[in-house]
Formats: sequence, structure tokens, C-alpha cells
Amino acid sequence: MPLIEAFRAGWTRAFDYAGRSNRGDFWWFVLANLIVTALLGLLSDKLQLVYSLASVVPSLPLAVRRLRDIGKPWPWLFIGLVPIIGSIWLIVLYCQPSLPA
Repeated sequence: MPLIEAFRAGWTRAFDYAGRSNRGDFWWFVLANLIVTALLGLLSDKLQLVYSLASVVPSLPLAVRRLRDIGKPWPWLFIGLVPIIGSIWLIVLYCQPSLPA
């Protein structure tokens, strides 16, 4: 899925916790989110802050769907709360290939 489509899909499915999201959907959305955040940071710190807070809304369901796609339940998101190691572990999980449906 191209960058713009992944970004649009992430925002249109912002409240959709059902289903699955593959690696491409997840990482393209993350890349698009980083680009938008950086561009807004160049314009205004306040815009960047507002967008960063708003982007939590589509990012959380996307992370839940990505974990579901690799066969993990949603509470695995909490592993990211463990300092340093938890964040690395969560990134490794996000990089795992999808399980067959």
C-alpha cells in the first residue's frame, strides 16, 4: 500500500479495533506520521504538538490490529512501558511477518 493510501487508511480506520493490519500498512503509516510531524514542527511547535496528540487516536487501533496480525493479543502493547527493552521488544514484534488468516 503506498504512503498516502496507508496514511489515509490509518485515519479512516481510527476507531476500528477489529481486523488485522499487515506490516506494510503499519510501517507506511508510521513513516507518513513522522513526515507530517516533522513538517508541522518546521511550521509551528503548537501545530506539531496538537497533531502529535491527535495522532494517538489512529495509532493505537493500528498497533492493536498489527499485534493481532502476528497472533498476539492487545495487552502486549503494555510491554512498551518497560523502559528501553520493552520498546525494542515491541518494535521487534511489529516487524514480525503476518500469520496466515
